[in-house]
Order: sequence, then C-alpha cells, then structure tokens
Amino acid sequence: MIDATNLRKRFGALEVLHDVSVGIRTGAVTALVGPNGSGKTTLIKIVLGLARADAGVFSVNGQPADEAGAYRRHIGYMPQAARFPENLRVRDVLELVRALRPDAPRDEELISAFRLALEMDKLVGTLSGGTRQKVNAAIAFLFRPSLLILDEPTAGLDPIASGILKDKIRQLRGEGRSVLITSHILTELEELADDVAFLCDGHLRFSGSVAALLERTGERRLEAAIAALMRSERARTADPLPESVGPLGWLPVEVEPS
Repeated sequence: MIDATNLRKRFGALEVLHDVSVGIRTGAVTALVGPNGSGKTTLIKIVLGLARADAGVFSVNGQPADEAGAYRRHIGYMPQAARFPENLRVRDVLELVRALRPDAPRDEELISAFRLALEMDKLVGTLSGGTRQKVNAAIAFLFRPSLLILDEPTAGLDPIASGILKDKIRQLRGEGRSVLITSHILTELEELADDVAFLCDGHLRFSGSVAALLERTGERRLEAAIAALMRSERARTADPLPESVGPLGWLPVEVEPS
C-alpha cells in the first residue's frame, strides 16, 4: 500500500528523516511508534503531501507520489484534533466535505453508528470534544479510502464510541484496506496492530510484524517490546531509560502535535 525508499527530510541543520525505507502492507494495521521528535509526524506529512521530502520516493497503492498529488485520493486522514469552522452546523460541515468529491463512493456507517443525526443542527463551536472527534472519524472514513491514517483516533471518545471505531478499523482490515495508526495508548495498538514501524531520531529502527518484534525482544506484550526497543536505543546513545518505567511511565511514544 505504501512503499517508501530512502526518504530524507531536513529542517535547516536538523535532519529529521534519515534514509527511511518502509512498507505498509495491504490489508494490515501498522502502528507507527517512537519517541517525541523521532520523525513520525514529518513522515505522515510527507505521505499526505503536506511536506515534501528532500530525497527519496514513495508510492501509495502503486501510484507514485508526485506534485499533482492524485495518489492522495486513496487516503483518508483523521488528525489528532480536527478543526472545523465553529459557526457551521455539523450538517454543513459534512455537506461541504461531500461536495469535494460528489461522485466518489461513500461510507456513512459511522455517522449512523455514532448517532450523529442527533447533532446535525448543532454548531460545531458548541460540540463536546468527543462529538468533534466522532465527526472527525466519520469524515476520515467517508470516501472509502484504501489507506487510512489515524492520529490518536480514540482521543476524547467514550468507551462505547471507542469500541465502535476499533470495530470499524478491523472491518477495513478485513476488506483488504490498510491503516497506519499512531497512539500513545499502547494497549490500543496491541488490540489492533498487525505490524510495527519504530522510528528513533529519524532512523527506522524496526519494521515488521508484531510477532517478529516480540520474538526479537523476547517480550510477551507490545508495550514491553517497544520499551525494550527504546532501552536499546537509549543505551546505544549512552542515555539509558530508568529500570522503573511503569505502564507507559514517562515512555515518550505519543505522537508529536501536528
């Protein structure tokens, strides 16, 4: 689904991505993890066409990424915190988005599952954070994307809504579509992820199945396996993690603000 080769990105003197080559499998959920400042957000922005790599190439669904950006029609994106015009009603926001691609096939299942019909006449500015996140999710899935990029997708959702969204992600995987997900909730990634891509200091340090990562680290849980990767990286740079890192602890695997 995504094939990236030798991606590089520099901001001034800071090289954020160093020859990153990664593949996102069709029909799999891939967790993108790593410390703050590891390059995760930059990588996502390059895939979305919001930033341009200084070197390297990538394709989405076999379609090379170029300046025309036609490949982006295959992508659905759910940012960590979507921003909609606060003076519009929910139905206005949805109609605006639908009008962008009037002939595209639609998937409005989440609109029904989240009971957004009850919110249609409310101004966006009056919505709770959880309801905004439901609208955010409904829009991300709306055009039946082949690739869905989810940034902290369950943030602000109640347990029922979170379960609905997770089931929807599993449904996409079952249909042979691909999901790239970032989350600081490692138990959530453990529920959903088939593969893991681990970035640290702009280098891709691991890319493969969850099973392969567990075997490599000798751990039984994804959270512990990611912590082991981070310990290895910190030890390599002479900045070891403390032995007493608890569940998440200060383990910095959350996505940087976009």
